[in-house]
Amino acid sequence: MHFSELGLGPEVLRAVEEVGYTSPTPIQEKAIPWVLQGRDVLGCAQTGTGKTASFTLPMIEILAQGRAKARMPRSLILEPTRELAAQVAENFELYGKYNKLNMALLIGGESFGDQIKKLERGVDVLIATPGRMMDLFDRGNILLTDIKILVIDEADRMLDMGFIPDIERIVGLLPKIRQTLFFSATMPPEIKRLADQFLLNPREVTVAPPASPAATVTQALVVVDEMDKRQALRHFLKTDDVKNAFIFCNRKKDVATLHQSLVKHGFNAGALHGDMVQSKRTETLEAFKTGKLDLLVCSDVAARGIDISGVSHVFNFDVPFHAEDYVHRIGRTGRAGKSGRAFSIASPDDGKLVLAIEKLIGKEIPRVLVDGLESPELEFEEGGRRRRGRGAAAPKKDKAEVHRPEPRRHQDRRPRDQGEDVVADSPEMDAAPRASAEARPPRSESRDRRDYREDRRGDERRDDRRDDRRRRREDQDDDRTPVIGFGDDVPAFILRAARPPKPAEPDPAEPEV
Repeated sequence: MHFSELGLGPEVLRAVEEVGYTSPTPIQEKAIPWVLQGRDVLGCAQTGTGKTASFTLPMIEILAQGRAKARMPRSLILEPTRELAAQVAENFELYGKYNKLNMALLIGGESFGDQIKKLERGVDVLIATPGRMMDLFDRGNILLTDIKILVIDEADRMLDMGFIPDIERIVGLLPKIRQTLFFSATMPPEIKRLADQFLLNPREVTVAPPASPAATVTQALVVVDEMDKRQALRHFLKTDDVKNAFIFCNRKKDVATLHQSLVKHGFNAGALHGDMVQSKRTETLEAFKTGKLDLLVCSDVAARGIDISGVSHVFNFDVPFHAEDYVHRIGRTGRAGKSGRAFSIASPDDGKLVLAIEKLIGKEIPRVLVDGLESPELEFEEGGRRRRGRGAAAPKKDKAEVHRPEPRRHQDRRPRDQGEDVVADSPEMDAAPRASAEARPPRSESRDRRDYREDRRGDERRDDRRDDRRRRREDQDDDRTPVIGFGDDVPAFILRAARPPKPAEPDPAEPEV
């Protein structure tokens, strides 16, 4: 099928052809005709399937007729993150360059004044995050009474980020008669309830099973000790022909730490997380898009909808806490039919998280090994047995073979002599010749292990200093000096001098003697 068969106008088709697209994706082929007919649409498709164009193209065609009024946008698109909102704005500029439509992007980290000026001139398309949207509405800068089309994009991500109360409030301010387009990568029960609440007799469009990874992505999992994860990551970066890659961490502080480590080892890497100012986030993401950065260490702020073509690899430095996020992370590669590779680096404690992911995607992630690193077992229970790091079941131990620790013997501590040990466990050990320190093999420790131990020692020192400060405050507040009587706080009326009593006046009724 060609885009010209979907009912789009010549201006939109011309812009699409200049971009280089000729055939629509399955979600575009099914959704665009229903949107052009004015029907509500409930779309569910995996990430990277072209959901954005499935609503931007028909919206441009619908909004081509009409004129916007000041502070009264004609359509509203709600996005969970600033990066997604900015990307949708880029799509409107790209596909709508032959249509005279005004657009405003309302996201945090940008000037209120510039955004208010655009609203006062009148906009046809308003793209916003819920937080900034409600800020401007409460200031009286937006009127929502002329909204004809509402788009709620990445609804499941809205749920994860706690935006659903804001979404419900915004929908309550819109006209009852409108067209609503509801898109989500997954469809949990809560999202289904919201769709039933917001949509009127919608047409459901589903092009792939919910939360299924793209078939073009080759997956792999390596299990190593926590202290060896950086070394495993560097091994893959050097040996797997990595052109460019997203590297995901669960916590923002881990993003900064891993970024510094990669730069220290000579990799061309940048960092992206939610605590960065918007200008820095935009600059870093643009540098990665243009190839100035090869690696982007990021949190899940970049896991949804960021469309960068040609990303060869995705690395999960931390296994995601939510299984659905795994699908969105690895969906940053293998887009538009291209092949990609996704590696997850797990520690033994991540067993339950790995199990949840494998249940969601319906298959086991293939295990791989890293030369020079041990592959311990994943610690999780499945049917009463522990599974091993490479996917095989651990052998059951006979009860007779279970090792029981021997009772502790008295340790004879002696003064340290040069070339001698301190502890002797038995008389036989006392009689045995002691090994000198020079005869022991030298202990080798990798730089990652040393960095990991130094980080742990630094955390412990900070905790000790915090406890010392707390104890000092308690000692200052706790006055153990015994107080007799009123102490220093004697009421003022007690210190006041007593006045002599006035003489009694004679009673006129009594005779004088």
